Amino acid sequence: MQKTARRSQSARPPGRPREFDMDTALDRAVRVFRERGYHATSIGDLTAAMRLATGSIYKAFRDKHAVFLAAFERYTALRQEQTRSAAARGANGREQVRNVLLSYVEHSQGSEGRRGCLVVGSAVELSALDPVVGARVNAQLKSNESFIAGLIREGQADGSIPRHVAADDTARLMICITQGLRVVGKARLPLDGERLVGVAMKLLA
Repeated sequence: MQKTARRSQSARPPGRPREFDMDTALDRAVRVFRERGYHATSIGDLTAAMRLATGSIYKAFRDKHAVFLAAFERYTALRQEQTRSAAARGANGREQVRNVLLSYVEHSQGSEGRRGCLVVGSAVELSALDPVVGARVNAQLKSNESFIAGLIREGQADGSIPRHVAADDTARLMICITQGLRVVGKARLPLDGERLVGVAMKLLA
């Protein structure tokens, strides 16, 4: 189903707006930003990747920063869906946490891993200088941490995780592990998923 690119009423020029599939265009922009980073990506790179005319991009978005924010939201929404889908395949809290970690390993390997994580890349490249992006990175990491803490508590309730495990502190450490996996994947270092996840799961012993 095709979607019409949205833009503010005040910035809308006369005439019929160009129509294109916004999600497809943003998915292409996400790939460029993941591979190149924000500063190394030009409007020309985006027009080529998104397969849109420069005018269409400026009509749909104010500038490159607006494209990036939309791409960031698209990326985090899809990754959140993938992570929760992986967790849902677990029979109890412990298995759900393990599946989340395995999902991160999977996305940190091969061509997907080499493209990198847009959240990690944004944290390193933009958070200190761009308060808008910094706030979104912070919110995403907190959301991921809260999700893992919730799974740990579910495991404690169903008996698969010991009660003495500090849910919040352990979730914070697992966020450090998962984001570290994305960095290692970007650097093209090999990852033995089963072994690494096995070590990480000792945090729940």
